[in-house]
Amino acid sequence: QVQLVESGGGLVQAGGSLRLSCAASGRIFAIDTMGYYRQAPGKQREWVAVITRGGNTNYAGPVKGRFTISRDNAKNTVYLQMNTLKPEDTAVYYCNANAWTSETSRGDYWGQGTQVTVSS
Repeated sequence: QVQLVESGGGLVQAGGSLRLSCAASGRIFAIDTMGYYRQAPGKQREWVAVITRGGNTNYAGPVKGRFTISRDNAKNTVYLQMNTLKPEDTAVYYCNANAWTSETSRGDYWGQGTQVTVSS
């Protein structure tokens, strides 16, 4: 099994910045993509950003230009730098990893979620 532990959420004023981290541990053979999703109160979970093992990135429209995703493959850790935060960024943020636990077994794994609250 693979465990993802998130950190870095909190309360920030509009225009501020936060950095989320998510470390994967457990029976890891390899990790393909890592990414972040978020879920605001009363809304469905939505995709935010993704990064491949090789470092290719992609972002959802509302965060493009403000958020930066990166990863440290040696540490099995993904980071989400969030700048110029807006109240509409308020949500629980979940990290995700598509990981191989053996040469033939792969699955999707999720972190426990971290609250990000942006005040106006």
